[in-house]
Amino acid sequence: MMQMETVVAAGDGLVGSARAAGELGLNRTEFARAVQLGIVRAGPPARGGAARFARAELDRVRSAECPPDAGGAQALRERVETVAGAAAAARALGVGPSRFTRLARCGHLIPVGYRVNRYRAVVWLYLAAELKEFAAREPVMLRGSAPPGDRELMEAKADLRPRTWRGRHVGLLLRRTTGPWERAAVLAAVLPEGELRAAVPEWAERLVLAALAPPPPYGHPQVPAAAAVASALLKADQPEEIHWYRTSLDFALAGARDQSNATGERGPT
Repeated sequence: MMQMETVVAAGDGLVGSARAAGELGLNRTEFARAVQLGIVRAGPPARGGAARFARAELDRVRSAECPPDAGGAQALRERVETVAGAAAAARALGVGPSRFTRLARCGHLIPVGYRVNRYRAVVWLYLAAELKEFAAREPVMLRGSAPPGDRELMEAKADLRPRTWRGRHVGLLLRRTTGPWERAAVLAAVLPEGELRAAVPEWAERLVLAALAPPPPYGHPQVPAAAAVASALLKADQPEEIHWYRTSLDFALAGARDQSNATGERGPT
């Protein structure tokens, strides 16, 4: 099925994910990360909703991200390479696991993804390139005692990793939206159900937002027990964070409703 879709897509200048990944010299996970980060932009989806990619886009990525003098595809792979968990990330950063955990929990290092292990614990993923950049930019943070702000957060047993990951994830999704209803749908998806109903009391608008809601990120587990753990990461859970997303949703909905009033139709046009 995948092969047939790719062949058909190639006729109109579009190829499927598997072929696009192969042409860029990436494996499936690396390619999914490149799409997530906006390095590779998807084209119009196939009839069944599968992502497709224009050959012009692949040429652009090869030219901009994979020049022969920079190591070709290897340079692109290094941009999307991730490390999983505190121990591996600490080694990449050149510090001990406890220091790394403190830096991440206090918001200095932002995860790019997650997975849930067999014990239903969240394992955070970090971009290796960002860890190297942080080490070069903030050498003082890699040694000595924690600053007062970090000590306060650790004493309060704070963990900003879910919040900072959500902020990054939502920002990347918003960059890929093409209209106000899609933008509103991204923001609505982060709100807990009660907050969403309060923000969008009209059921018809909630149906539109639900239809446009982004799918879970790549790597989101399918096993029900693990999926339940991961799904909690998709929702804002602190009053200040919830307020920010609700305010942003109000603003996005105002633009979406203006569009609908102008066209005389509900939802995206």
